[in-house]
Amino acid sequence: MIATHSLAPHFIGGNWQRGQSNDSVDVLNPATAEVLASIPLAGAAEVDAAVSAAREAFPAWRRTPPQDRIQFLFRFKQLLEQHLSEIARLITQENGKTLAESRAELQRSVENVEVACGIPSLMQGYNLEDVASGIDEIMIRQPLGVVAAITPFNFPAMVPLWFLPYAIACGNTFVLKPSERVPLTARRVFELLHETGLPKGVVNLVVGSKPAVDALLKHPDVRAISFVGSTPVAKYVYAEGCAAGKRVQCQGGAKNHVVILPDADLDMTARIVSDSAFGCAGQRCLAVSTAITVAEASKSFGEAILTQASSLRVGNGLEAGVQMGPVISAASKARIERLIGAELESGGKALLDGRNAGRNPQPGDHGYFLKPTVLAGIAPDHDLTTTEIFGPVLTLQEARDLDDALTILARSPYGNAASIFTSSGAAARKFRYEAPAGNVGVNIGVAAPMAYFPFSGWKDSFLGVMHGQGRDAVEFYTDKKVVVERWPKEWSRKF
Repeated sequence: MIATHSLAPHFIGGNWQRGQSNDSVDVLNPATAEVLASIPLAGAAEVDAAVSAAREAFPAWRRTPPQDRIQFLFRFKQLLEQHLSEIARLITQENGKTLAESRAELQRSVENVEVACGIPSLMQGYNLEDVASGIDEIMIRQPLGVVAAITPFNFPAMVPLWFLPYAIACGNTFVLKPSERVPLTARRVFELLHETGLPKGVVNLVVGSKPAVDALLKHPDVRAISFVGSTPVAKYVYAEGCAAGKRVQCQGGAKNHVVILPDADLDMTARIVSDSAFGCAGQRCLAVSTAITVAEASKSFGEAILTQASSLRVGNGLEAGVQMGPVISAASKARIERLIGAELESGGKALLDGRNAGRNPQPGDHGYFLKPTVLAGIAPDHDLTTTEIFGPVLTLQEARDLDDALTILARSPYGNAASIFTSSGAAARKFRYEAPAGNVGVNIGVAAPMAYFPFSGWKDSFLGVMHGQGRDAVEFYTDKKVVVERWPKEWSRKF
C-alpha cells in the first residue's frame, strides 16, 4: 500500500486539503486487488471551496497576458517529460494498463500541452475596417471564468489534459473532478502543476463521486463543464448543465466498427484490429468493438484474428512482456462476463472465450483479469450489437458488400469512430464520405486525432457543439465579443 494515511486529495487555492466529508473510497490496483490508498471524497463543501478559489483567482489570471500564461505550460511540459516513467508506473498501478500503454497515454497528454502553448495565435480574433463609412468592427475572444471537467478512469492523465491546458491558456480558471477510481495520477499531475509556480486558485482538484458532480453542475459560478464517460451519464450531465445555463461538452460511449474488405492485407489488418480491440483491455472509447468482414474476407480474417488474440499475454501491466492488463474492477469484470453470456444465449458463438481465464496463471492472483474474447453469430439487428461492453471483447459480423457494411454502421446509436481496411482508394473514399462517425480511419485501427484536431464524435457518442482539443477547445473556452467603433473627426479635434 502506498503511504497515504495522511494523504490530502483535494488541491484548493494552492493548498492540499482533506476536506470535511467522512465518506472515503479505497483505490485498488486492479492487477492485484491491493489497496493503494484510502481517499476522502469531496462533497458540496469542497466543491464550493474549489470554485470560490477559482473565482477569486480569475480576475488577475485573465489580465495576465497570454504570452505569460503559456510560460507555465512550457514548464509543465518539461516536468511531465522529466517524470514520465514515474507517472506511467502510477497509471499502471491504479488503472491496470501496461507500462507501454501508460507511456503512450502520457505522450498524448504532452501533445495537448504543446498545442495549448500556441494560444497567443489560436486565441486571436479578427477585424474589418469600414464596415460602414468611418466604422470599424472587431471580434475578440475573452475567457469565460471558472470552468470544470469531469473525467473517467480509463485515461487518468490524458483526458484531464484534453481540457486543462486549453482552459487556463485561454485565461480561465479550472476545477478538475477526476474519477475516484484513479485519483493518484491526477494528484501527481497537480503536484507538477504546482511546481510550475501557477498562481493560487488557477487550477483546483476535488476527488469525489456523484455528489461532487452534482455540486459542479449546480454551482452558479461554474460557466462551463467538460465531461467524458458513458452515454447515460453524459446525457445526465448535459441536461443538468444546460438547464443551469452552462456551456457543456460531453463525450459519451461508443460501439466502434471496422470494415474489412477482401483486398485488405489481412495479416496486417488482424494485428492492427487486435491491438485496437484488446489494447487497454478494451477500455477506451476508440477501441474496436465489431469487425465487419465483407464477402470472402470472413474466413481468412477470422483465422488471423484468432491467432493474434489467443497469443496475447495477459497479466500485471508492470511486468515485462505483458500485452494486456486487467479491467478496472471486479464489478466491471462481472458486467463484461454477463454481457458475453447474454450474447451466447442469444445465438452467438464464442470463437475465443476469455471468461474465468485469469491471467497467464500465477499463484495467488486476485486481479480482475479477462482474456481476449472473440464472438460471432449475433444477428446484426440484435440489441446486443449496440450495447457498449467496454472490455476485451470483439464481435465478428459479415456483410455482402460495402453498402451492406455501411448499413450495419448506420444502425448503431453511437458514432464515435469507424475504420476501413482496404487497398482500394475508391472504397476508402466512399467509406470516408458515408461512414456515420466523427473519427474515421483508413487502414488505421484507432482513429485518435492528434491534439491539434478536434476529438470528434457523432450521435450518442457526443453531446454539444465544440469538441475537445485544438481550435474547438479555444472556441469552447472563450466568449466572442464584437466591438463596433466610430470615431468622428469632429470629436478628435476636441483633444
